[in-house]
Amino acid sequence: MSANPQKKHLTEQDYLTLEALSEFKNEYVDGDCYAMSGANERHNRITGNIFFQLRSAARGNSNGCAVFASDMKCRLDQGRFYYYPDVMLVCEKADNADFYKEQPCLIAEVQSPSTERVDRHEKWRAYSQLPSLSYYLLADSQQKKVDYFQRDAAGAWQSGILSPGQSFEISCGDYRAALSFEDIYEDVVF
Repeated sequence: MSANPQKKHLTEQDYLTLEALSEFKNEYVDGDCYAMSGANERHNRITGNIFFQLRSAARGNSNGCAVFASDMKCRLDQGRFYYYPDVMLVCEKADNADFYKEQPCLIAEVQSPSTERVDRHEKWRAYSQLPSLSYYLLADSQQKKVDYFQRDAAGAWQSGILSPGQSFEISCGDYRAALSFEDIYEDVVF
């Protein structure tokens, strides 16, 4: 009988060192590392559309907001988790680490069949605990469908579905943007 080799538990510092040297992106979940898979054309177009609209609203403003797409990590739960959101809006000037952000106002994930469960459950549980987060968007890459979560004035999460002809209003400090259903799926062919 052969023994199963025990999987090595990585510390946060081990992960950050590995990630700095890696050719591939890896997400970190409580000591375990998971390689990120590539994305198809629809996924890239949807990510680009969301990034473009949010970045356009941030241009030339002195509000200090920054928009990141796919390559910036989000650090959660004091370093127990690191994810690569598809799009992240950060408006906190003190959130200035070079390789990760901890205080996003908005996170958008573009879902595929292989990521939907993780985006809707594991990541949502972690993201929803961020005090700074006000918006979480889930845009489907297999059909035109956008779900969202938004904090209300009392701090409770409300969910909804963005429909054709509707816009999603975003307000983070002095930052204002509107993201329409049509903006998200512009030039995306199904």
